[in-house]
Order: sequence, then C-alpha cells, then structure tokens
Amino acid sequence: MMKPTACRQMTESGFWAGVLVVLCTLSVGADVHQALKMPSMPSRVLQRHKRAWKWDKLYVNEEMPPKNPPEKIGKLDNTFFDASARYILSGEGANNIFTVNDNGDIMVNAKLDREKKSVYNLSASLIHNTNKKQLDEDETFIIVVMDINDNSPVFPPDISGSISESSNAGSIVMTVTATDADDRSTQNGMIGYKLLNGTDLFTINNEGKIRTLTSSLNREKQSQYLIAIQAKDMPDVSNTGNSATTIVTININDVNDNMATFKKGEYQFDIKEDSKPGYEIGKLEVEDKDEIQNKDPSFTIQHKFDEVFGIKLNNVKDGILSLKVPLDYETEKVHKFSVNVLEHSVSKSPDNQGPNLQTRAQVFINVIDVDEPPVFNQTEYEFSKDEGPFNNPIIGAVSAKDPDKNGYKIRYSIEDSNCPVAVDPVQGHLSLKKQLDREDKSSYAFWVIAQEDVPNGLKSSAQVNLKVRDINDNAPELTNGSSVYVCESDKPGTIIGTVGASDKDENSGRFRFTLAKKSLNFSLYDKGDNTASIILKQGGLSTKHSVEHVLEIEITDGEQKSINPLQIKVCTCQTGRRVEYCMAYAQTGMSVSALLAILLCIVTILVIVILIVLRKRYQKEVLVTKSSGEIHEQLVRYDEEGGGEMDTNGYDVSVLSSACHDSSFRPGTGPSLYAVVKKPSACKGDMAMMIDVKKDEADHDRDGIPYDTLHIYGYEGSESLAGSVSSLDSSSSGSNLDYDFLHEWGPRFRTLAQLYGVDGSDSDSSD
Repeated sequence: MMKPTACRQMTESGFWAGVLVVLCTLSVGADVHQALKMPSMPSRVLQRHKRAWKWDKLYVNEEMPPKNPPEKIGKLDNTFFDASARYILSGEGANNIFTVNDNGDIMVNAKLDREKKSVYNLSASLIHNTNKKQLDEDETFIIVVMDINDNSPVFPPDISGSISESSNAGSIVMTVTATDADDRSTQNGMIGYKLLNGTDLFTINNEGKIRTLTSSLNREKQSQYLIAIQAKDMPDVSNTGNSATTIVTININDVNDNMATFKKGEYQFDIKEDSKPGYEIGKLEVEDKDEIQNKDPSFTIQHKFDEVFGIKLNNVKDGILSLKVPLDYETEKVHKFSVNVLEHSVSKSPDNQGPNLQTRAQVFINVIDVDEPPVFNQTEYEFSKDEGPFNNPIIGAVSAKDPDKNGYKIRYSIEDSNCPVAVDPVQGHLSLKKQLDREDKSSYAFWVIAQEDVPNGLKSSAQVNLKVRDINDNAPELTNGSSVYVCESDKPGTIIGTVGASDKDENSGRFRFTLAKKSLNFSLYDKGDNTASIILKQGGLSTKHSVEHVLEIEITDGEQKSINPLQIKVCTCQTGRRVEYCMAYAQTGMSVSALLAILLCIVTILVIVILIVLRKRYQKEVLVTKSSGEIHEQLVRYDEEGGGEMDTNGYDVSVLSSACHDSSFRPGTGPSLYAVVKKPSACKGDMAMMIDVKKDEADHDRDGIPYDTLHIYGYEGSESLAGSVSSLDSSSSGSNLDYDFLHEWGPRFRTLAQLYGVDGSDSDSSD
C-alpha cells in the first residue's frame, strides 16, 4: 500500500500530478479504513455508533476502462456479518455498474463519465443466506465520480462589444465568458483568459472583463477592432490544461466630437421673382466627420436678411436655404449676405478645431425678372350691405396694379353671371345689381378678376365676401297654436295653452300679443317673455256642439305686425287635462286640393254614365237590325254576379226551336242548331231532357259558365199555325202590327186576341 510521503513526492514531478494526488488520497484512505476493521480496536469504540455499518462515501475515477477482474473501489462492513450472511446492493447502478461479492467488496464494472453523472446513491442490505431474513436495517451510501481534465473551455458564438470613442483608460468594454464541463471546484474546471493581440489598447483579467488601456480611441480613425482571446483551464499550472480561442469584435461608438464646417466659402443661387414663400432656393453643404445622429449644426443668417430667407436642415443635416417672403426684381436684383454654422453640442474639444475651420460662407441670390400678373392690394375683401330696398348701390371697391416696369392698366370683371354684384371695369367699384334678401341668402362669396389691359394680358383674382345685414322686414308668426285646447271640464280662469311667436329676421326683438277682436269665451295675457297665455273666460263648452272657436291674435315686434287666427278645439279630457277625444270644428273654407279631388270624382262619374248609355243604345240598335229569324236565337243575361258586363253570358235559343229527333232543321223557317251542345239534341216536347243536358254540362265542365240558378226556357211548337208570339220577335220601335187574325183561331186564342187584337177604341185612339 502506497504511503502518504510517496504520494507527495510523485505530485511534485510530473503532468499527472493532480490525478496522482487523488489516487494517493484514496490509497491512504483505504489503509485507514482497513485499520478501522482491526479486531484489536476496543469494543467500547464500536458501541459509540448507533448503527452496525462501518463505512463512509466511496470514490471512483471517471473515464477508467473496465478491468477483468473488476476493480475494487471499496468494501461494505457490518458487525452482524458472518459466514451465513451476505450483502445486497440496490439503487443507482446497483448490480450493473456496481456489484458486491460475498466478502462485501464493491466492484466497478463500467467506464464512468462525471460530466453525465457525478454521484451515485446506493443502499446496502444484510440478509441471512438461508431464511433471507434481514439482519440489520438498510443503510444508504454514495459513490463519487472523481473528475479528470477531459474537457476544453467553450466560447459562445459571435461575441461582440462596444465602447464610445475617447472613453477614459480603464473603462470596461465587455465581459467574455467561456464554460468548461469539468469540475469547477478543481483546476480542471477553472478558466483563465489571455489576449493574443491588441494588448496595446485592451487588457483582460481572469474574470473575462476587457478594459481599455488608453483614452485615445477614435472612431474617425478606426471604428472596429478584432481581438483574439484564449481561454485555458488549469490556469495556475503552466504548460498543462486545455485551451480554446475566439475572435471578439469591439465596435467604437461615435460621439459628437467634430465641428460642422462649410465645404466652400461661397454659394450662389438664382431665383425667379414670382417664387412663392417656402420655395427651396438651394443647399448649403456642410462637412462633419461624426455620424449622422451626432451631427447637430445650426445656421444663422446676417441680420435683416433673416427676414427674407431661412435655413432648415435636411435628412443629412445640410442647410436648405428657403424663401420667406416674395422677391421683387424691380426693387432689388441681387441679395448678398453671410451665413454662419455652429455646433453647440460638441461633447469635448473638437478634433478638427482650429483657425482654418470654414464656419462662415457668403451667399449671393440673383433675382430673375418675370412678367407678373396684377397684384391686388388685399388678398381678400370683406364688405357688408343692408337687405331690402337700396338707394345707394355702391358697396365698396377693389384695387390692383401691374408690378412690372411697363405698368399696364388694369380692367376688372366678375365672371359669375349669378353674382348680385357688378364691378366697374376701370375703377373697380362694386355695386348691387338687385335687391338683397337676408332671409333668402345671408352672404355671398365671389371672385373679382384683374387683367392687364393688353391682348392676352395676365390676370389674377381676389375673393370678395359680401355679408347681408338684416333689417326688420318680416312680420311675426304665431307658434305653438296646436297645443291650445279646451277640456269640457275646464273651469273659468283656466289657462288652456301658451302661444309664442317667431320672426325670420335675425334679431326679432320683443313680441307683443293682443286680441284683434274680443272673444266671449277667451282672453289673452301677454307674459312679457315673447309668449302669451290663453285663458278660458267661461266654461260649459262641449264636444256635442260643432261650433268653431277662433281667436284673432295680433302680434307686433315694434315695426312689423300680423294678425294670426288661432283655432281652439273642444276636447273630452281625463285627469290632468289628458286629451281623450277632440271635436273636429267646422271648416270655413275648402282647400284647392279638396276641390280638385271632388271635380275629378264628378268627371269620372259622368264618363261612366255616358259609356253605359252609349252601350245600351248600341245594343238596342243591334237588336233592331237583326231579322226575326236571328233575334230569337240569342238570349243575353246581365244579372249575373261577377265582373259586370265582361261576365255577360249568351245563350243560344235555337236549340229550343230545333228539337227534333234527327237533329235536322228546315231552311228558312227554323233556327240553326245550338253548336255548343255536345249531347243528343232534345226532341219536340222533351224539355226535361234539354234541361238535364244543360245541368250535366254545368256539373262536369270546369271551364264552362257557372250555373248558379236553373235557367228555364219557354218555347212554342214549331208547327203552330200562329207562329211565334215571343217578345223577342217584337219590334223595339213599337211598330203597328195587326193581330186581328187571332180572333179567327178559335176559343184557345181568345185571351191573346183580347190582349193583342185591335178593337174600335184602339183605332180611334190612334187617330
């Protein structure tokens, strides 16, 4: 067994010094452990322990390959152990990575990696071989994996830092951090840093902090540095350990440490005299080595010229010269002035300061002459005029002149034909063309044109605003009249409503109310606040009497007055004068629209009557012109329900007179067959069959005429010697027919002879 003195000698001699220290410590520890097991140890020492187990934590080196037989790393010991007992391991890696033999020796069977797992927690049991009875309580212990320097430091990717230029020496630039997977509590995991270049400007300590060594860093000379840094473990051991290198980017940040100066000492620009204010004349370029965000120049223009010209900065901090007021070639052709540039926010004494700095420049502005249009003496004109009749139509005047040397005469005009104002073409006087009415339009805006009095002369325009002043020219009108009504239950002295007044004038003033005519039922009280109360003088008004109650109210505003009729309704009211029903009072007149509606109705009725008369006359003429053989063949019904004359039904009567068994007819004497009848025609004397045929058609033909009633037809026999006596064969004109032959037909026709026969009295009367 190796002695401690030998261990110390080996640690001083070689590369594996750190590893040998650990191995020596384990060897010495093993001797001490064996000494604890010696039987010569007094029993009273063992009795001090509250447990029977006699061991502490165990150690094993990482990355050691497995051996055959396995390497022993420790031993289990229990005071109850004898030949009939055995040890059992359980926990992390038990019976796989770590095993125990019959003597309690713990063996390691695999190569371990401390970076993956540095401590194993296990448990030991002591049992009887035969009955498996547990001889003592289980005891836990740990196995520690000892580290070796098998990992190199690792830097994160893309390391960069920054510092402002001109920073003081010793200022921290950034902190670099590398990692090592080895045990950081030992030299294996400790890291030291070293700069491989840039050591004249920067330094780094073992904590990885990079600091400046000088205050002369200047972004305008060099804006970025690339520094190589080495990280090494076991920093206190020379020529030993693992290392890694990386490149760190250090950016130098800009500060405002340079003055802005002009690039040249003289600037010259041309500008037309008709240029508008705000026009950009040109650019005054400046030079500043600082970055754009640190450029802060300011410009000052020579006194008096700063009222005509101005300077503003563009996006790159150059000066843009612009126009404040219009220029006039005829007044001044050239403007010469100086401009200074200054920078107040420089953080330190400027690097480029000195007597040769170009901080002042001369500016020359050449004004170019142009033909200008007339110029009004005002850009906008304001006038006012009273409404109503006018005695003096003049409302004001406009004036313009030609600013050029030629000085042409000016002519004025208004192009808007609807404008109520006319302008004198030479003098520019404005006058009214018509009477103004404020209630129709309260203001007018129009343009007056001024043009040079030469062919194709230039012209300009100015806006004129005319305000119409109000006068008291409108009579007051009654308002709130619909809110006045009388309840049947109102008592004398009740205020039945309040009326007001309005006026189209701008300032109506105070309205005064009086009754134009006295009223037996009502009185009026002027409240003095442009309203008046209507008071019931006597009650007893009822909705049963259709009486019109009208108050004529006179309203005046001091100058104008009007008389306004107020219709007062009589109503049936509930509690609180809530209206339930109001009587519609009699109307004294009729509106034009009502008259037109009545006239239209009368004309429509007359047209309908005329059409009916004309139709009747036409039908009578048709019946008269038909022959006797045609008249009795058609019956027309007008008493059907439905659509009026369009629903008129026609019935062919010829089928009644042509009822023969063979469906034949006699030419010239008998009527034509009834074409519509599809059933066999009825024979003579068989009227019942004919009626059945018509009923069958009405029952089964949906498109036929609906038969709401039973149509009964009377007919004579076709072979009667008397012929037909139907009224259909009679003349509508009342012609004189001789029926005396009826007396000769026998007693069966006596009654007809008495009715139609001509006796002596008839003949006399006809005379």
